[in-house]
Amino acid sequence: MVQQSIEDYLKAIYLLALSESPVRTTTLANEREVKPASVTNMVQKLAGQGLVQYRKHQGVTLTPNGEKIALRVLRYHGLLELFLMQELDYGWDEVHQEAEQLEHVISKQFAERLNELLGSPEFDPHGEPIPQADGSLTVVEAVPLIDLSPGTEATITRINDDTDGELLIYLEELGLLPGVTIKVCATAPFEGPITVSIDGAEKVVGYRAAGEIMTNSVEEAI
Repeated sequence: MVQQSIEDYLKAIYLLALSESPVRTTTLANEREVKPASVTNMVQKLAGQGLVQYRKHQGVTLTPNGEKIALRVLRYHGLLELFLMQELDYGWDEVHQEAEQLEHVISKQFAERLNELLGSPEFDPHGEPIPQADGSLTVVEAVPLIDLSPGTEATITRINDDTDGELLIYLEELGLLPGVTIKVCATAPFEGPITVSIDGAEKVVGYRAAGEIMTNSVEEAI
């Protein structure tokens, strides 16, 4: 259980650092849904193990060893999600929570067998890049749907991995899935709904849901 907690913290720091580095302990506390004092105690322990660098009032960053562990856990997570969905018929709204538990207990050998079985995938079912065995991963542009202007065309690259299951089902029903090309038709003011078209069929998606949808490079439709 202790090792799982360590891995969860390292993974959280890695993901938060994509938008904030160093990661503030208050940000980490909100992500982990624990008290700031608990986070401070944990990051001090992680620093003592050489997994993070922590400076009071500044924040925390991963060391190379800490990043290596975080990427390994993310790799296992992505492979497990794909395996559960493709081989065990899990819904894409179900795989995240299962993978959250299994990622801490499978062996390196098991993970590499999964990788071989799945054909060395680059992305998980939600479109998130899967780190490769050497720690590398495919970088994909991520522009939130809510930032696109009317008349813009783009392809959905991913849905944020921690999106709740009911919202994932809602997006699936609308056809808003990774790989789908959309055109923004209209955006309502004051965080109102966004209207997009898929192959000419208009779909209306709420602002919160649209905030979970990431797209690739965009072009103004002519």
